Amino acid sequence: MLFDPTRLAAFMLAGIALNLTPGPDTMYVLARSMGQGRSAGIVSALGIAAGCLFHIAAAALGLSALLATSAMAFTVVKWVGAIYLVWMGVQMLRSKAGPEAVQGLQPTSLWRIFRDGVVTNVLNPKVALFFLAFLPQFVDPARGATGLQFVVLGLLFDVTGTVWLVFLAGAAGAFGGWLRRNPRVAAVQKRVTGAVFVALGARLALQGRE
Repeated sequence: MLFDPTRLAAFMLAGIALNLTPGPDTMYVLARSMGQGRSAGIVSALGIAAGCLFHIAAAALGLSALLATSAMAFTVVKWVGAIYLVWMGVQMLRSKAGPEAVQGLQPTSLWRIFRDGVVTNVLNPKVALFFLAFLPQFVDPARGATGLQFVVLGLLFDVTGTVWLVFLAGAAGAFGGWLRRNPRVAAVQKRVTGAVFVALGARLALQGRE
């Protein structure tokens, strides 16, 4: 067997607990769901899941070690991701306010929402370091194919996290529908969504490697 059943069960429990802990991915999906509906939230979750595939592959190939050992690489990736998040937030904050603006809003395409989910996840070096620090604890070299073990564990973590985010998207999307039927409230919510993205960018910019 590729995994010891006890070790695998411990991984699943730890992974589910970590996925249930609110973080930037959760906030991103909630903001998208409340701002544009359940479909947008689900697509956001799928974008984040696709971004995680990049980190899984990087961890399996050992590329994540570069971010762990190179301060320059970590800083560059961190700042690119932070600027991207802040830029999205500022775009929302600068858009027109008021009921007439909300009623005339053109919804962001699902493809763009998916792309933003991928980019924000890929450009978060903390995710890469998380996979590099978390997954090895459950990889057993004695069972061989360590790269395959990395991939399988990463996919399990990604799938459970995506299921949780899709559930949140459904719940938040229903609430967001009520907001969109109340234009003045929706205008405020749009500003809040923009502020959330700016805050996520600032949080990413300020966090260190440890």
